[in-house]
Formats: sequence, C-alpha cells, structure tokens
Amino acid sequence: MSRVKGDRAEEKAVVFLMENAYTVIERNFYSRFGELDIIATKENVLHFIEVKSGKDYEHAIANITPKKLSRLIKTAHVYMKKNALESDFMFDALIVTPEKIEIVENITL
Repeated sequence: MSRVKGDRAEEKAVVFLMENAYTVIERNFYSRFGELDIIATKENVLHFIEVKSGKDYEHAIANITPKKLSRLIKTAHVYMKKNALESDFMFDALIVTPEKIEIVENITL
C-alpha cells in the first residue's frame, strides 16, 4: 500500500475514533521496534491501534501477522515506559475498507 493510501486510511480512522468516544493522544509513535499508528483512550483504557486498509476485511486483517503484533507490543511497552504510564491497555486493529470502518478490539497472538 502506498504511503498516501495509508495516510488517508489513518485520517479516516481518526475521524471514526473521535465519533466513537475515543480521544486520540498520539499518532505515528516510533521506537526501534516499529511504529504505533494511533494511541487513544476510551473509558480510562489506553488503546494502541494498528490501522489496516484494503479492498476488503480479509485482505486488510491478514496484514497483521504475529511478527507485526510482536513489534506493536514491544513499541507499546517503550511508549508506556517513556511516558511513565501504568494503566489498563489493549491492542486493537482498525480495518478501513471502501465500504466501512471496523474496529477489532484486543487483538492477540
């Protein structure tokens, strides 16, 4: 996917999150392990959100591999340590397709 398409998907994701009571606190946080697309809160829970887009749900979600998820987890730990955070958190996927946007909460290996 091109960077332009990825940026458009992230913009749509941010709008979706705000419309659904999330507060976006940071975007594109980088560590040596990888990148967190969106960091948001909702109901006192920190959400590390990976945005994936594709022509359909299956193509988009398939891009979240165990290796990718492992990098997200490591990067989230860096973020929490850097910001001295001790709160509940979860890893979510936000799937952007031409037809809809869907959040998948608490993705795991």
